[in-house]
Amino acid sequence: MPEFTYEAMAGSGQRTTGTMTANSEREVVTMLDAQGLFALKIEESKGAGNLRGGGASISSRVMATFFSQLADLLRAGVPLLRSIEILERQSTDQGLAEILREVHAQVADGTTLADALGAFPNAFSELAVSMVRAGQEGGFLEDVLERIAVFTEHQEDLKAKVIGALAYPAFLAVVACLVLFVLVVFFVPMFKPIFEKLDREGELPLLTRALIGTSETIIAYWWALLILAVAGVFAYWQITAQEGVLFWMDEMRLRLPVIGTIYLNFALSRFTRILGTLLKNGIPILQSLKIAKDSTGNKVLSAAIADAAEHVTAGKKIAQPLAGCEYLPRDIVEMISVGEESNQLEKVLLDTADALDRRTTRQLELMIRLLEPLMLLVMAVVILLVVLGLLLPVFKMSRVMKN
Repeated sequence: MPEFTYEAMAGSGQRTTGTMTANSEREVVTMLDAQGLFALKIEESKGAGNLRGGGASISSRVMATFFSQLADLLRAGVPLLRSIEILERQSTDQGLAEILREVHAQVADGTTLADALGAFPNAFSELAVSMVRAGQEGGFLEDVLERIAVFTEHQEDLKAKVIGALAYPAFLAVVACLVLFVLVVFFVPMFKPIFEKLDREGELPLLTRALIGTSETIIAYWWALLILAVAGVFAYWQITAQEGVLFWMDEMRLRLPVIGTIYLNFALSRFTRILGTLLKNGIPILQSLKIAKDSTGNKVLSAAIADAAEHVTAGKKIAQPLAGCEYLPRDIVEMISVGEESNQLEKVLLDTADALDRRTTRQLELMIRLLEPLMLLVMAVVILLVVLGLLLPVFKMSRVMKN
């Protein structure tokens, strides 16, 4: 609950100041009036309890449930303020409960629901706020809230599908690194005394010498390697924070073989679905493009869409400038063009998003099928090299002993 500082005047003319915890400024005025004080100035304190700097970040699953439940309550005839109050009490997420308490206070003060939600960008996306605003103005708020819930749930399912597909390859990579670390740090030093004679005679195989050198370096300078790794991560953050570097990296991601195609399709799927959803809910096309362009997560694609928005301002269609971007597939541009000509752009965009999701899922599954045996092969080769590095001197020593 927010905290307010106030300056008030008593009936005797004496002025007083203080702080008070309340849901809204109106509630502070009521509480002061009950004490026989007349409010002169009320300001919300800037502190830990003030959520209006963006609010807590809430998981997509929780937000999808919130929008769906709010739509159900409003459709059942429950007033908006009462609905928000019910959801705030029932919420198991403390962060969302605090945000809803603040939203309730703002709406009670006369703020529109869209503006109240917009005060918490960490919890409510620009897409959700714009759709809520369109729903309030058009009188179909319940339908809009339901669509936001479905859209949010769909995006979360897609994200879970990608993470699930990559979980096993990631597990293999971690196991490979652990096995390699144990072999190099713990097993290789055990063989070093055995190989000292061959090393003095200069007959130690190059592979074994490299293996022992790597082991000694890691054991002796692990702290320096750790510092170097941390410094590398810090340098990466600093370098990638620059706009030009980010643009170049996004362009390189699109050029990657196989992975670049999957990445591009995911980005275009988000863009077409968000743009289609916004247009379907009555958001003007320029505002829709402004919101949807950032949904791609790629600066190259965002720049192409921003350029398209400028051409739309000049009276041109979207497909024409989008065709100038080399990374946008021609079939996607053609479908957008057909949607514009038939005045069914929002339907075509949503159908395109579904088609892209299906295509990307197939590509991702195929890549994972190829990636798993490839990673097993790499693991086998690396471990084989370590084993060979340890056994080659043994074979050489056995031949010397026979002779």
